[in-house]
Amino acid sequence: MAHFADHGKRRCRWVNGPLIVGAGPSGLAVGACLKEHGVPSVILERSNCIASLWQSRAYDRLKLHLPKQFCQLPKLPFPEDFPEYPSKNQFVDYLESYAAHFQLNPQFDETVVSAKHDNTCGMWRVRTSVGRHGSRGRRTEVEYICQWLVVATGENAECVVPEMEGSEEFGRQVMHASDYRSGEAYRGRQVLVVGCGNSAMEVCLDLCHHNAFPTMVVRDAVHVLPRETFGRSTFELAVSLMKWLPVKVVDKVLLISSWMILGNIEKYGLRRPSLGPLELKNTQGKTPVLDIGALQKIKTGEIRVVPGIKRLLHGRAELVDGRILDVDSIILATGYHSNVHSWLQGTEFFNKDGFPSQAFPDGWKGCSGLYAVGFTRRGLSGASMDAVKIAEDIGRVWKEETRQAKHITACHRRCTSQN
Repeated sequence: MAHFADHGKRRCRWVNGPLIVGAGPSGLAVGACLKEHGVPSVILERSNCIASLWQSRAYDRLKLHLPKQFCQLPKLPFPEDFPEYPSKNQFVDYLESYAAHFQLNPQFDETVVSAKHDNTCGMWRVRTSVGRHGSRGRRTEVEYICQWLVVATGENAECVVPEMEGSEEFGRQVMHASDYRSGEAYRGRQVLVVGCGNSAMEVCLDLCHHNAFPTMVVRDAVHVLPRETFGRSTFELAVSLMKWLPVKVVDKVLLISSWMILGNIEKYGLRRPSLGPLELKNTQGKTPVLDIGALQKIKTGEIRVVPGIKRLLHGRAELVDGRILDVDSIILATGYHSNVHSWLQGTEFFNKDGFPSQAFPDGWKGCSGLYAVGFTRRGLSGASMDAVKIAEDIGRVWKEETRQAKHITACHRRCTSQN
């Protein structure tokens, strides 16, 4: 519950409970877990919907890369009739029903401009701008005062758009994968897809299905694993093995089984990193590709693999190996980054990359009532684990402060009645 007060031109609101920044799966999970502890919260979201990454910045054919049991949020599983790998629309429906079930009502079109802890009063001061981006209407400024601040903006807050020499000369469409929906508009066109992660692979596959001609620019080494290994989810297999074996050993098992199923992928221009897939994910956050058919298209030549771009020319791209390709469109499947440093001030809790300085599983709690959720590099399961911890931690303090407040009130009433 937020209380309103006029404060010059800026409205001031006292938050009775934590303030959660971000209404993606991570923010919703924290809000739901807090509800279970009887703690109210306010959720702020800069877009006009929950899970905007899924609703507004994801391609149509997207499905969860992992089985649904590893992607469900706390306290409410997926419907039983959902497939093992729910579609984008099914996942959004699940999140909408999750928010409704726990009566979570985020405040949309509200962007956090700055947040800083006020040591004088021991509270967080969070300034926001209310109103839709790009709208001509007047935007309202609000300042929130809260005891707890939960950063739930996550790893994928802003698009990574690399600079490419010759961009001005290129004269053709260049877009980030967040704006790509379907290959329908690219039939018969030569499309350069920059990147080699899950998004790049799936965009290329989708382009093939719509009779376009994709070429994938692979600059870095990448692990490609089958989504399923011997009839079982590769991720589920890895999780089971890690209960008994060290990560390095599990990585060897994954690579051997991958070689047996997919063959030697290096001859197709896909170099494997020196670190194993799980170790690389845990240390650098680089997710292995879980192949759902793109590799076969690479093997048949329907998806070409080329090294990095040296520069762009008019309607063409010169590669680092000297080749020049005709290009109609470029899709940048170059990922996302955290935006925490653009608004959170006066704390060293986050490192220069916008991730908690403490590695998982210790990166969920900072000082002075600051928390982070959705920065574990371990997907929705990691976010859910942190959400449970955060709610338990705040819930303990909330219960104690509520008990003390009731005790003080009771004492005051007794003293009053004796006068």
